[in-house]
Amino acid sequence: MMPPMSGSTRFEERVRNPGGTRGGFGEFLLGFAFLCAGGYMLLQRTIVTGGFWDFFGWGSQSFGFTLVPLCIGLGFLFFDSRSFVGKLLVLASSIFIFVGILLSLRIHFQATSLFGLITMLVLLFGGVGLMARSFRDHDRR
Repeated sequence: MMPPMSGSTRFEERVRNPGGTRGGFGEFLLGFAFLCAGGYMLLQRTIVTGGFWDFFGWGSQSFGFTLVPLCIGLGFLFFDSRSFVGKLLVLASSIFIFVGILLSLRIHFQATSLFGLITMLVLLFGGVGLMARSFRDHDRR
């Protein structure tokens, strides 16, 4: 039976053994740094723009159609704050507005060299691999 450990020894043991296994804390930190660097580089080359609000093919003026149920629902809620119909209309129109905004986004990847793209992907997925590897038991033979 092992003697109880002090607080600082327990902390040092947890740092050396991430995830409860005899893994590598250094591998985890290196993997996290790789992941952050690769993710940052990839996101820096990505452009997000807004497009037209084209809700069910009614053209760019269809955003107003989603505001009508929202206003009606708000009217119901101001009249009676426990109104189920008001809550349903506000929730449904809020979801439609949020989904409409997401669907109107256009995401483009800026031109980059093949070397730059490979570097980004190696850093990104290599970091994920190192982080996952750090949780394995390193004492296995």
